[in-house]
Amino acid sequence: MDKTRFVNNLPNLEDLRVFVIVARRSSFAAAASELGVSPAYVSKRIQLLEHNIGVRLLHRTTRRVAVTDDGERVYRWALHIFDAVEQMSDEVSALHQEPRGQLQIISSFGLGRRHVGPALSELSQRYPALDIRFDMFDRLVDLIEEGFDLDIRIGDNIAPNLIAKLLANNARVLCASPEYVQRHGEPRTLAELAGHECLVIKERDHPFGLWRLQGPEGEESVKVTGALSANHGEVVHQWAIDGRGILLRSHWDVRESLESGKLVHILQDYRQQANIWAVYTAPLANSAKIRVTVEFLRQYFSERHPATPQRQKES
Repeated sequence: MDKTRFVNNLPNLEDLRVFVIVARRSSFAAAASELGVSPAYVSKRIQLLEHNIGVRLLHRTTRRVAVTDDGERVYRWALHIFDAVEQMSDEVSALHQEPRGQLQIISSFGLGRRHVGPALSELSQRYPALDIRFDMFDRLVDLIEEGFDLDIRIGDNIAPNLIAKLLANNARVLCASPEYVQRHGEPRTLAELAGHECLVIKERDHPFGLWRLQGPEGEESVKVTGALSANHGEVVHQWAIDGRGILLRSHWDVRESLESGKLVHILQDYRQQANIWAVYTAPLANSAKIRVTVEFLRQYFSERHPATPQRQKES
């Protein structure tokens, strides 16, 4: 078969449907009866299909219709095509159906309270048939073992047995109050942080007190200590505003403090990736409620949190 000719003469879906029925029934008359049309209409559709793809599909006799070798191939492909069309129709239809049922979502404390919680409030208002259960943990949760549908988490390190969709780009940045910088000076290298008061947040997926950041020379790490630490980011954020030390915190969470001057961005060439991901266990096509929720969150975050600005290099 000439593939170029086939591509340039794509078959009509209606012609393929007629052919599949004729091949299955082995009769023009029986196919016409099933379709509710005349045998002449069936014959005409088959002729057009054979002309378009350039091969004979059927052997016609006075009593029966037999499928040729090329016809067998076209028949198998036609079944695949109609399966794909049906799946496409189901998926598009599901996107426009109202999601319903219980949806169990988890996140970390800081991300959950400040960002995911408000988003789920709007999601519930838009889709009132959803029964949303939202839990926050300071540890990684096994979605399968503990029966959760969706984990909204920070960080690109995701287990290979899970499925993830990026919701938003974000990064953690280093900052301190102007008063702290005035009293202690601004560190000029990442290594100098070891000699400063650093405010450590206990994260569910990071070693305590070990800060790994991307810098001009790639990834660097430094072990930091300080008199104050906590497992709640907002508490540590306030300590930084109070001048108690240097903070490594999501740009989403410190943007307002930076813009108001309560905090200043230090070591601006360094950042720690803190992208926001939706993590789940089965393909989105299998669940309308999860698919709709993931897309809603992606749109919600894109509207409310512009991309973390990149430091401009001096010319």
